[in-house]
Amino acid sequence: MPAIEVTHTVAAPSTRSPADVVSNVAIGVFIVAALYFGREVFVPVALAILFSFVLAPLVKGLQKLRAPRALAVFVVVLIAFATLAALTMAMVGQATQLASELPTYQSTIRAKIAALKGSGAGSGVLSRAADVLQDLSKELDRPKAESPVPSETPGPARAGRPIPVEVHQPEPGAIETLQAFLAPLIHPLTTTGIVLIFVVFILLKREDLRNRFIRLTGTYDLQKTTAAFDDAGKRLSRLFLTQLIVNAGFGVVIGCGLAAIGVPSALLWGILAAILRFIPYLGAVLSAVFPMVIAASVDPGWMMLVWTAALFVIAEPLVGHVIEPLAYGRSTGLSPIAIVVAATFWTWLWGPIGLVLATPLTVCLVVLGRHVERLEFLDVMLGDRPALSAPEIFYQRILAGDPAEAADKAEEVLKERSLSAYYDEVALEGLRLAAADEARGVLDAPRRNQILATIREVLEDLSDHDDGRPSRGAGAADAETEAAVEQTNEQEGASDLPVLTAAELKDTFRDGGGVICIGARSQLDEAAALMLGQILEKHGLAAEALPPTALLAPGMERLAARGPALICLCYIGPHNAAHVKYALRRLRRRLPMAILVLGELSQVSSPLADIKGPLLADDVETSLRGICRLCLQFAETTDAAGGQARHLE
Repeated sequence: MPAIEVTHTVAAPSTRSPADVVSNVAIGVFIVAALYFGREVFVPVALAILFSFVLAPLVKGLQKLRAPRALAVFVVVLIAFATLAALTMAMVGQATQLASELPTYQSTIRAKIAALKGSGAGSGVLSRAADVLQDLSKELDRPKAESPVPSETPGPARAGRPIPVEVHQPEPGAIETLQAFLAPLIHPLTTTGIVLIFVVFILLKREDLRNRFIRLTGTYDLQKTTAAFDDAGKRLSRLFLTQLIVNAGFGVVIGCGLAAIGVPSALLWGILAAILRFIPYLGAVLSAVFPMVIAASVDPGWMMLVWTAALFVIAEPLVGHVIEPLAYGRSTGLSPIAIVVAATFWTWLWGPIGLVLATPLTVCLVVLGRHVERLEFLDVMLGDRPALSAPEIFYQRILAGDPAEAADKAEEVLKERSLSAYYDEVALEGLRLAAADEARGVLDAPRRNQILATIREVLEDLSDHDDGRPSRGAGAADAETEAAVEQTNEQEGASDLPVLTAAELKDTFRDGGGVICIGARSQLDEAAALMLGQILEKHGLAAEALPPTALLAPGMERLAARGPALICLCYIGPHNAAHVKYALRRLRRRLPMAILVLGELSQVSSPLADIKGPLLADDVETSLRGICRLCLQFAETTDAAGGQARHLE
């Protein structure tokens, strides 16, 4: 019989030369400098890109109604910018009216300040301090008195006094008045014009721009790259459009609420609340400050201020924690620290407009990082998904000897995935990482013993779960759980595997024989055998996991005395073909009537067909679910199998 080479491929850690690091840092510095010094151009472009994501679904909707693309773009852009212009004019009008009414609120403000000064313990100290500061301010602001001229000053000296001269500017003409009126408007109008032009061209040439960006990022897998960009565009368009609708609704609620309370310029505060809510964390707080100040200035009492504060306290948590999760999911896909850093960075780079654009721009970068391999570092740095995969996190926790945390996260995943799916896709993959470390010689025996002990505790904590597909709708508790659910394949889950009763088992499986799962070589193999044994028990088979010593002579004698119906030999750690062959031969010689299944769980690339045969294994499988399916087929009676088949038909 030809020998089988079992090879393990261990990915070498990627290393970068210092020159590459310096080059990447230089490129990053250059990009930041370009964004800073070219902000007059990049800010309108960024605004145009975000507007295009918001308006693209509307353009596509008109195109589905058989409208030409150019007409659809023109109509959508015209309506959008007309709406913005109307809102801007309304804000300007409201602000002008509010500025003209502010002097009438001075008496109310003075009265409340005086009341605050005179109330509370220790108010005398505060009052005196405020009086001292007021007197000092008056003294500093007082104009310097002219020195009196002595009466005995002789006439020629009085006559030589300088004559004060006042210079008056001439009344501005029509041209100067027009310049003074247009000068503050030139920059906003220029920015608006640039944004308008870019929005129109981006919407008209959306697919062409996408193809050019694909060309820049790489065309080695055109189908995958195109699908990724289309998916990213749809996700961003849906996210920004939904966010715009939610924030606009928030502004409407605030505006109507303030109008009902009686706060002046309610329309201005409603529009401002909708705009500022694009700023993470601080937006809602900033939008509440100005209406509360005005409410305190208008009402001689405090009820208007209390009602205004209550409006924001109720509306913001309701929108943030109820409406937003229902509208576009748990979060924007950004980690909290990334949101704060992004807000700080873009504000430093582009000023107040950068603060408003911080979250949308960072979301764009994270989505690109998730779909473009060269930009993956953006997702790692800014995204809310874990930097390590679910198997890597599982392996790290069992390495650290933390079964409680591993079991807690597994409980969250099991709300949406079956037990066997979690073991196959997460826990077993984590053990494969441990096997790779063992093959490299960096995992010693004490550490392997610790891993086995931790796995035992995790399995004990998860023993109450049935191996079936749970009902949907539980939802991920956090980003780590959500990523683990996404990485777990449930297409071949346990929902199609039956749970056999005692009456459906063959006599050899029912009369105390059962299934023996043997970890073939090391503690890692034994850990895999423990998982397999638990899954088999969930499906009605009596199973027991044994250590590698069961393959030695004393263990073989005990096995022969027990007479198991089926023996599964589990390999996940480093091994060779000779060990597999002679272990199966010893089992076959001592237990000629037992069914032998080889669990080749290390996912080696070499063919394993030569292992199968009457002299060695009866069958070979490479996953826990596959082994469970085989064992159920071997254990099920013919009548039960036929009845199940008829039932499925």
